[in-house]
Amino acid sequence: MTDDAEDSARTARSDSDTETGEDAEQEPKKKHGALREGAILVTIALVLYYVMLTFIARPYLIPSESMEPTLHGCPGCVGDRIMVDKLTYRFSEPEPGDVVVFKGPPNWNIGYKSIRSDNPAIKFVQDALSFVGFVPPDENDLVKRIIAVGGQTVQCRADTGLTVDGKKLVEPYLDPVTMNADSEVYPCLGNEFGPVKVPENKLWVMGDNRTHSADSRSRCTNQPGDAQRGLLCTGDPEAGTVPVDNVIGKARFIAWPPSRWGGVSSVNPQTASAD
Repeated sequence: MTDDAEDSARTARSDSDTETGEDAEQEPKKKHGALREGAILVTIALVLYYVMLTFIARPYLIPSESMEPTLHGCPGCVGDRIMVDKLTYRFSEPEPGDVVVFKGPPNWNIGYKSIRSDNPAIKFVQDALSFVGFVPPDENDLVKRIIAVGGQTVQCRADTGLTVDGKKLVEPYLDPVTMNADSEVYPCLGNEFGPVKVPENKLWVMGDNRTHSADSRSRCTNQPGDAQRGLLCTGDPEAGTVPVDNVIGKARFIAWPPSRWGGVSSVNPQTASAD
């Protein structure tokens, strides 16, 4: 082999080695770049999701049967998962008929016990699942329907039924089979109560499953002897009402299970017409 041929061969090997080295250096850079881009995208997604949950909407699990049949739930079982609109009430006020999620006032929290495990690892998982709506939050967040707002007077009597400002309500969301009682036969679906004037900036709320709901009726104070006579909420109404500021948002639709997909009824019982 001539000297020129040997020089050409060495140059070719050198160029090949250089290209191989450059490729080897570029491979880790490409991998690191892809990982960095992936991490940025995940971070952006988490931030956007957090913003949505904080300011726009959030999923909630229905843990009890107090809103059946509108919302399904029962102690110890898997209930409906609803999307709660947190934006609407930033621009408007809650209205009668709205189904709302709210933080229980202090007197509604008496006897409430944490639903989290004592095991730190399990508790972490429960908190994480709660964040996306698969486990109820570890707080007394409740869901009820607004019956009356501040300034209105609500009461129930056997001869008049449930009234607001003296007008009988029309409540198509009540189901006699679910409640094991017919409102036409038992107008109050429990004890008579009131009259009680709802304080300003407060709400009177009740569950659709009227015979299985601890709501405004059972939280009010009574005049001495009234409870024994089967009459509730004849004293201070403050304890039985919910501050508007405690409202987290409006229940908009059922997100899970698929068989229950659909909107949540917001029929205003004060303006609905009887058939």
